[in-house]
Order: sequence, then C-alpha cells, then structure tokens
Amino acid sequence: MIGSLLDAATERLRAGGVVKARREANRLWAWQNRIAPGQAVLDRDRGADAPARQAFERAVERRAAGEPLAYVLGSAGFRRLELVMDRRALIPRPETELLVDHALRLVRSGRALDLCTGSGCLALSLSQEGAFDCVTGSDVSPEALSLAAENVRRTGLPVRLVRADLGAGLRDGSFNLVVSNPPYLSGAEYETLDVSVKAWEPRLALEAGSDGLDVARRLFPEVRCLLAPGGWLVMELDFSRSAATASLARDAGLEAVNVLDDLFGRARYLVARQGQGE
Repeated sequence: MIGSLLDAATERLRAGGVVKARREANRLWAWQNRIAPGQAVLDRDRGADAPARQAFERAVERRAAGEPLAYVLGSAGFRRLELVMDRRALIPRPETELLVDHALRLVRSGRALDLCTGSGCLALSLSQEGAFDCVTGSDVSPEALSLAAENVRRTGLPVRLVRADLGAGLRDGSFNLVVSNPPYLSGAEYETLDVSVKAWEPRLALEAGSDGLDVARRLFPEVRCLLAPGGWLVMELDFSRSAATASLARDAGLEAVNVLDDLFGRARYLVARQGQGE
C-alpha cells in the first residue's frame, strides 16, 4: 500500500536527518507520480506497482543520503518560474528572489546583464517580469551555463547566455542594469558549511577567497565598464561583510552606493549607480 511506503520512507528520511520527513516523503511520492502532494495522503490505501515503488525508494535513498531535495526532484521554484535544477549550479535561495524586486524598482527596460548567472534564475526572472530589449546571462562555468540553457529552453524566455569570466567580452558600457549573486563566502566559512551544501553544491559558486571578497574586488571595476551612464548594479552580498563590500564599490567609482536589508533585517543587497558622465 502507498501508505506503508510513505510511512517507511518517513522513517528512513528521519533517520537520515531530514527535519520535515513526512512532508518530504509525500512530496517525493507526488513528484515521482506527477500528482499533487495532497493526493499522496488521499491515496494511502491504494496499491503501488513495482516500478513506481522502486523509483520512489531510490529517490528516498538519495534524499536520506543528504542530497538536497531540489537536486533529487530535479527542479526548484524561483518567483514565477519552475527551473530545472541539479549539481551544475547553486540552488536559488528565497533571499535571492527579493533581489529581482529591488532591480525592477530601479530599471525595467533597456539592456540587462546577470553576472554569475548559475541556473539562470535572475536573468530569466528579469526577462519574464521586466520589459527589457535584451537580457544576457554570463558565467565562467560551462556546466552552469548548460543548465541555464536548459532553463531557457524550458521557459521559452529570450535570454542570451555567454561564457565569460565576469564581464569579459561584454565591456561595451551599454547595460542599463547589472545584477549578480556572486560567490561571497571566505575559505574558512566554506569549510564550516553544512554537509548538505558543501558536499553537493558547486564550490565555484560559493567561495571567494580568504576573506570572501575576491570576486567583489574584481566585479566592481568590471561593472564600471559594463554599465551605461546612469545604469544600476544590484548585487547580493554576505551581511557580515556588507560594509566592506560597499566600501569596495565606492572605491571603484560607483555612486549612490547603498545596502538594503532582506526580510529578516540582514544587510543582504548592494545597489549602486554608474555616474551620468561615464
């Protein structure tokens, strides 16, 4: 019976350290069978055929072994999007969704660029929700770009993808908006990450040198070459080094530098403007 399968899966997930084991067991069954999660509860007294049972048990074992749920499911929600997701890119966090709101309040049209695009979540959201003539996503990782390309195909949104180390090859000063969720953890912080992150998500998308600022040091001068006069940068940062990050942006010559809080009151986003005379 499906109920027995779900009960056994719940215990296996709980033994593997999954906090919301019952909910995730229902979600995995629903995903496996392409039904709503609530339907799994209603179907408890029904039987399950062997292929469905075996596929479900494999998914449960992956999750119990610590693999993030988004990777097991192969998808993750981000704002209005449902994205293909696997180990090629960082799983989008809820905090990153608010970055899109801040960006669209400043710029809704023209040309937009997403540096360190990863899964493509920011670039795709800007394309879907803004009125941009062109949205480009760039990343140095070919694996991340291949995942982003799948998401472009899946959504049908007109996002151009470019393999580039930050803004290399794109420095024509024509972007009205640059967004980025770059790596911002120090090497020491990376080593202390929970195994659910450290063992599965790409280090390239997380670590930024001994103080967590290596990418920011490179990014701000790049942005000066990428933004059109009066254009805006909106970037996610680590709240513990928000002041240092803002100082680097000002030292690079960006104007109107400000740090904004996330929904938990933590300094999470940096906004800055290119001067009008650039």
